[in-house]
Amino acid sequence: MKKRLLIPALLVVIAATVLFTLSFKAQTDTAAQVTKPVMEVTTLQLEPQQITRRHSLPGRVTALRQADVRPQVDGIITQRLFDEGTEVTKGQQLYQIDPTRYKAELSSALADQRSAEANLKTVEARSKRYGELLKKNAISRQDYDDAVAGLDQAKAAVVVAKAKVELAQINLDYTKVYAPISGRISRSYVTEGALVTANQSQELATITVLNPVYVDMQQSAGNQAVVELRTELMRDISMPVHLLLERDNSASAYAHPGVLKFSEVTMDQSTGSTTLRAEMPNPEGYLMPGMFVHATLELGKQDALLVPQRATARTPQGKLKVWTVDSENRAQSRIIQAETPYQDNWIVTEGLQAGDTLVITGYQKLQEGQQVGTITWEDSSTSTLADTKGN
Repeated sequence: MKKRLLIPALLVVIAATVLFTLSFKAQTDTAAQVTKPVMEVTTLQLEPQQITRRHSLPGRVTALRQADVRPQVDGIITQRLFDEGTEVTKGQQLYQIDPTRYKAELSSALADQRSAEANLKTVEARSKRYGELLKKNAISRQDYDDAVAGLDQAKAAVVVAKAKVELAQINLDYTKVYAPISGRISRSYVTEGALVTANQSQELATITVLNPVYVDMQQSAGNQAVVELRTELMRDISMPVHLLLERDNSASAYAHPGVLKFSEVTMDQSTGSTTLRAEMPNPEGYLMPGMFVHATLELGKQDALLVPQRATARTPQGKLKVWTVDSENRAQSRIIQAETPYQDNWIVTEGLQAGDTLVITGYQKLQEGQQVGTITWEDSSTSTLADTKGN
């Protein structure tokens, strides 16, 4: 009888103990939650911003026009008639080749022409007389035909003689070497007394047009910017181009903006790139062919959501991750798409929208759904220019 009464009493004691333990633990957890400090983070409410996108590419300066000065005839250089490195105009005489030989050839050709013309007069008179005699049957038809053929040969001889005179005059004129274009001339690669030939590989000098100049840029054909650039060019929209020049181990902006003029219609299969060409003013002549520069193309204005790069982290899969705060001040993580950099920011295309509250600092120890306190983040490094680097 005692054992039967002892078992229910023991069960009551055990139940009371469990209830007391659970109640104490709940009170302890509540107290801990009350005393646990709320993590503070700095946040930014996202709003669309108007930016001017820029695309940066390395480039090389090339001449707008360039012409090699070459001799057209053989001979000895007797004079150089220009100052090296100066501006020359089209048609200006640059060199004089010894003309003695070509004057003699012209005189000989003129003499042959006079001889052919004198012979023509004789043959014409003979042909005319034979025509009269043929009417009287005083000569045979064969003799008359021979006279007519001789007249044709005499006329052809005069034409040949005139052509030789013309060629001799051209060769004589070629002894004066003129500038084929206007521009700045290089140093002279030959001196007075040098023998030059019509087929030599060495040019006498080079004339280069330095204002304006071209800047050729290589752009990876797989880059999205190529599609945008070609679209703008097909719409005949002027696209400004700015240059950065290397000076004393630092980059400085070139004073004169240019414009994008041309995009190559084919892709280089060996490099997988295409060529873009800009035209740049060069009034001071500072830009020289062969010089390397950094070109920046303005792609136009657009509205974009900008996320500071310091607010992002990479997942093990390499995706960009950010933290946001909802209306109840609870932290939430998000994966975003942002492939285009903008100075210290990313241009976001997916994962965020205007009005979202983004965590800028303090997100490293956040947990999903954690209650946070927010402080507005102030960024002093604001800008309206977006830079995208080419491949």
